[in-house]
Amino acid sequence: MALSSITGFVALFVSFLLLGLRIDSEPTQDRQALLAFLSQTPHKNRLQWNSSDSTCNWVGIECDVNQSYVYSLRLPGVGLVGQIPANTIGRLTQLRVLSLRSNRLSGEIPDDFSQLMSLRSLYLQSNLFSGDFPAVLTPLNRLSRLDLSSNNFTGILPFSVNNLSHLTRLFLQNNGFSGNLPSINPLGLVDFNVSNNNLNGSIPTTLERFPASSFAGNINLCGKPLNSCNPFFPSPAPSPSNFPKTPVRKSSKKLSTAAIIAISVGSAIILLLLLLFLLLCLRKRQNRRQAAKTPKPAVPSAVTEVGTTSSSKDDITGGPSESEKNKLVFFNGGVYSFDLEDLLRASAEVLGKGSLGTSYKAVLEDGTTVVVKRLRDVSVSKREFEMQMEILGKIKHGNVVPLRAFYYSKDEKLLVYDFMAAGSLSSLLHGSRGSGRTPLEWDNRLKIAIGAARGLAHLHVPGKVIHGNIKSSNILLRPELAASVSDFGLYPLFGASAPPNRVAGYRAPEVVETRKVTFKSDVYSFGVLLLELLTGKAPNQASLGEEGIDLPRWVQSVVREEWTAEVFDVELIRYHNIEDEMVQLLQIAMACVDTVPDQRPDMQEVVRMIDDINRGDTDDGIQQSSDDPSKGSDGQTPPMEPRIPPSAVTP
Repeated sequence: MALSSITGFVALFVSFLLLGLRIDSEPTQDRQALLAFLSQTPHKNRLQWNSSDSTCNWVGIECDVNQSYVYSLRLPGVGLVGQIPANTIGRLTQLRVLSLRSNRLSGEIPDDFSQLMSLRSLYLQSNLFSGDFPAVLTPLNRLSRLDLSSNNFTGILPFSVNNLSHLTRLFLQNNGFSGNLPSINPLGLVDFNVSNNNLNGSIPTTLERFPASSFAGNINLCGKPLNSCNPFFPSPAPSPSNFPKTPVRKSSKKLSTAAIIAISVGSAIILLLLLLFLLLCLRKRQNRRQAAKTPKPAVPSAVTEVGTTSSSKDDITGGPSESEKNKLVFFNGGVYSFDLEDLLRASAEVLGKGSLGTSYKAVLEDGTTVVVKRLRDVSVSKREFEMQMEILGKIKHGNVVPLRAFYYSKDEKLLVYDFMAAGSLSSLLHGSRGSGRTPLEWDNRLKIAIGAARGLAHLHVPGKVIHGNIKSSNILLRPELAASVSDFGLYPLFGASAPPNRVAGYRAPEVVETRKVTFKSDVYSFGVLLLELLTGKAPNQASLGEEGIDLPRWVQSVVREEWTAEVFDVELIRYHNIEDEMVQLLQIAMACVDTVPDQRPDMQEVVRMIDDINRGDTDDGIQQSSDDPSKGSDGQTPPMEPRIPPSAVTP
C-alpha cells in the first residue's frame, strides 16, 4: 500500500513538472533568429517587439499550442527595406506560413530558405526581389501557395517548379521572366498567373485550362487560350496551281458533233476576247507614256506615294488593287527610300504588344531600322483611315515621334515610325530593380516630364489632335533621355466598340463612363504619368495597398494620412535638396488628375508650371546636378527619408 502511494505521488509530481515546462516554454532558437532578422533589416518603427515579453506575443508572430516553435510569421507592409539577412528566417525550421508582402525587400532569396521544409504558404509579392526564379524554393515540396508577383525576377521559369507537387496556387505575374513557359502540372494546381512578363512561345497543353488573363501581357506568348501562333506578316495566298486538281474522268465515248461545234465556237470567242484585251492594254500603255511626257501640276498634299516599279504583269492586269498592294504612303517626301517588299524582307523583332496593336523593330537589308506598328481591330473605311493619317503625318515637333509612312489593305494596316534606341519610359522606370540597375535620377525624370508635356501640348494646340492613349510605354526616349510622345491620334480608327487607352490605370473617370476621349482626359492621363515618375509605381501594378485602388487615390490617401515623403520612389531618397521640386511636381500631377475635367489645367499651362520648377537654362530647361547623388551638400550621406512635413501638399 505504501509502495502504491509513493508511485502515485511520483506520477503526480512528474505531471506537474511536465505541465510547468509546457506553460513556461519559450521558442528560444526561433526568438534569436527573429531578433537577428529585425536587427539586420532596416524597417519603420511599426514593429514593437518587446524583448522582455514572450516571442509568441509579438506582432505578426504565432506559435504552436505548446509555444515551443514559431509556425506563422506575417509582416506585410511594415516598411522592411533591403535584403533578407542570411541565417535568420531560414532558421525557423518549423515555419508553416511566411508573409513579407508589400515591403521594399530586394536582392535574391537567401539560400537557407531551403531549410523551411515545413512551409505551406509563402507570400513575397509586391517587393523588389530580383534575380532568377529562386531555386532554393523548389525543394519545399509541402508548399501549397507561392506568390512572387510584382517583383523584379528575371530569367527562365525552370521545369523544377513541378517538384512542388502539393502546389495549388502559383502567382508569378508582373515580373520579367522570359523564355518558354515550361509544362507546369502539379495535380492540384487551381490558380495560376504569369501575366505581364516577357515569356514567349506556345502555351503548354497542361496550362491551357487557365483563362487568358493568366497569360496576358506576354507579347510573344501564343496558343490556347490566347491567339494561335502566327507569323509576322501573313503568307501570300497560294497560287491556283497549288490547289488539288479535280480528277477528270476519261470518257470511252467519242465527242458528238454538237460538242465539237460548241468547243470550236467557244475557243473562237475566247481568242477574240483575248485579242480585245491585248489591244486595250496596248492602248492604255500608250496613254501612260503620253501622260508621262506631259508636265503635271503640283498636288497640294502632305503625302507622296512611293511604290515598287510597275512590272509587266501589273501592266497587263491593269487593276489598281494589285498596284496598291505594293505601296507605302510616305509623308513630306519621306526620309526613307524603301518600299513594302523591302519591309517584308526585313528581319523583325517584337518590341511590344499594346492596346491598339503590335510594334516591331524592322531592320532592312541596307541597315535602315524603323518601327512598324501593326494595327488590329480597325473599324473605319480606307478613306477615313487615309484622312486621319494625313492629319497625323503633318505633325512635326522635337518631342513627338513622327509618323513616316503607312500602308492600308483590307487585311493589313501598318504604320512606320522612327526607331528610338533608348526604349520607353516604362522599361526605364520599371525595368529590373536588382543590384545591377542604374537608378533614374531626379534631373532626368524632370527632363522627361517637361519633354513629354511639350510634345502633348503641341498635339493639343497647333495639331488639334487628342492623343487618347497616354501611358509610360508610349513615351519614347532618345539616348540623351529627351522624351517623345508616340502612338498619338489613333483612337478615331477604332470606333466606339474599341475604346482607346485600354490600360485602366491611366483612364480618366469620365472616359470609363462615356468611352470618349477629350483634351482634358489627356491631361488626366498625363497627371497619372507624372505620379508614375514620382512614385516609381505603375498605375496597374498590384502594390498600392488596397485591391482595386488606383494610383491617384493611393497618393491622396498617403499624403492625407502620412508624411508626404512616403509617396516618392525609394530611388529618389538618395538625392539631396530636391524635396521642394518633387512636391511642386506632385502638386501639378494632382491638379491634372482632378476628378472634375473643367478643374484640370490645359497642357500649355502644365508646361508653364513644370518650367517654373526648372533650375537651369539647358535645352529642356533641366540643369544636370553636378553633386554626387549619394552625398549631401556637406559631403555626408543624406537621411533615409526626405524632410517634408505632412502639410506640404494638399490633396
